[in-house]
Amino acid sequence: MELGVIRKIVIGKEPKNGMAYYVGMPVGPSANPTGKVTAIVFDERHFHFSAKNRFLIYVETPEGSSIWKVIDSMPTVVEMDLNF
Repeated sequence: MELGVIRKIVIGKEPKNGMAYYVGMPVGPSANPTGKVTAIVFDERHFHFSAKNRFLIYVETPEGSSIWKVIDSMPTVVEMDLNF
């Protein structure tokens, strides 16, 4: 995968019906989200060892930054953050 900043990923065999995660997406209780997605990272080390795609989704909350979700070996559409 080329280097670049991932802006959004859509997971699932049918992108129109898949689950989407994007940088800036609010996370937490739906009535009062307390955090947001800060980064989506392609795990290159995992790919080199297993030849399988894995994406790490990081969030920032009042408690700090951490990995929120790991998307492993799923059909994924990747949207890069381009500056036009």
